[in-house]
Amino acid sequence: MCVRRSLVGLTFCTCYLASYLTNKYVLSVLKFTYPTLFQGWQTLIGGLLLRVSWKLGWVEINSSSRSHVLAWLPASVLFVGMIYAGSRALSRLKISPAKICSALFLLAAAGCLPFNDSQFDPDGYFWAVIHLFCVGAYKILRKSQKPSALSDIDQQYLNYIFSVVLLAFASHPTGDLFGVLDFPFLYFYRFHGSCCASGFLGFFLMFSTVKLKRHLAPAQCAAWIFFAKIITAGLSILLFEAILTSATTGCVLLGALGEALLVFSERKGS
Repeated sequence: MCVRRSLVGLTFCTCYLASYLTNKYVLSVLKFTYPTLFQGWQTLIGGLLLRVSWKLGWVEINSSSRSHVLAWLPASVLFVGMIYAGSRALSRLKISPAKICSALFLLAAAGCLPFNDSQFDPDGYFWAVIHLFCVGAYKILRKSQKPSALSDIDQQYLNYIFSVVLLAFASHPTGDLFGVLDFPFLYFYRFHGSCCASGFLGFFLMFSTVKLKRHLAPAQCAAWIFFAKIITAGLSILLFEAILTSATTGCVLLGALGEALLVFSERKGS
């Protein structure tokens, strides 16, 4: 049992690391700033893979009740806002994911970081705030509906379907549909390969997260998530351009401390 839990945790960390670094590469290095298309592609691949997994009997999807689907609809709207705003923020903020993690888990780090960021971009931080709002509202709404007739897989399947439809309609008003024709790497294999990898890795990350929460206690889940974020943050500093001053390093460490305290509180609560 211990070996199985460790394998689940390591699988989650691998998917987390690969998924976030791939997304970071596409959004900030290649500068693919068309989030309706990028996120629409990821949710389309995730939805298709989830449906194939259902047909093969690997997962069970039970979202046929109209009342349950309608009750989950506000959460799906927040999910779209969460991934769209996160994509916009990640494409604009040329900083390491460690700074984003600190903003997510500590208000103090989030408040200090914009004033000490030598690569400050107001649009990036604007979308980061929208992303944080959607994440918080999504989690609150999700907890308010517990116990829910929809499983985690059911909820994610509905999120995928709603995201594909909404982002497809939004691609024209936002200018992404025709603007992508001017993307300089549109016909490059490294762009195609990165986009394909991001779609599949996003699905595997979602699937491994569900497995992690299903087989491990909350404290153990928090510990593995903390470990995955620390590894991802460390490697991102080495792989991507990042200007770390003493002030921004302090914000990063403050964010890491917040994550560590979260793990400690989960263990204490269990």
